Amino acid sequence: MSDSAQPLYQLIEELKRIPGIGAKTAQRIAFHILGLPAEEAERLAEAIREVKKKIFYCSVCNNITYVDPCSMCGDGERSSESLCIVEEPYNISSIEKTGIYHGHYHVLLGTLAPLRGVGPEELKLDKLIQRVEKGSFREIIIATNPTSEGEATALYLARMLKSYPVKLTRLAMGLPVGSDIDFADQVTIKKALEGRTEMKE
Repeated sequence: MSDSAQPLYQLIEELKRIPGIGAKTAQRIAFHILGLPAEEAERLAEAIREVKKKIFYCSVCNNITYVDPCSMCGDGERSSESLCIVEEPYNISSIEKTGIYHGHYHVLLGTLAPLRGVGPEELKLDKLIQRVEKGSFREIIIATNPTSEGEATALYLARMLKSYPVKLTRLAMGLPVGSDIDFADQVTIKKALEGRTEMKE
């Protein structure tokens, strides 16, 4: 790219830093932004500035919010007997869409990853312990992702919380609805077998 297009090159480089955005996608987004009318481009830039200025992490659960505590922590209608632990704030919306969970959440903001320097201190697990000690939770649902880091984090949390008088559960894993066993990997099939449930009429 020529020197005259340096700002466009810089935009592409910044877009490539976003997880899941490769070089080609970054280039397509950059050219799309370049083709926007000035007002639309300014609205996009302003939206980014506003997010950085007004959105922060809830002091109670680590969810993203613009008020503290967040609307979920402040919702008196939610059950105070269950706590669901997730990796990232966007995991909450996936669970909320099911419409069947009405308890509270705790966001880890990551997973244990020693090779990347992420340990219990970086996940602020002492904050989680304080919530468990002060709260009236009867069940804690560990809803980390079924990845190697998610599994390691779930096991660590289970060991850390086993001395508390709460029921510890883990989200069931296995074959997704509508899938074909022939296309599932061995780990998925193993988890499905381990988590099998009794059929009732």
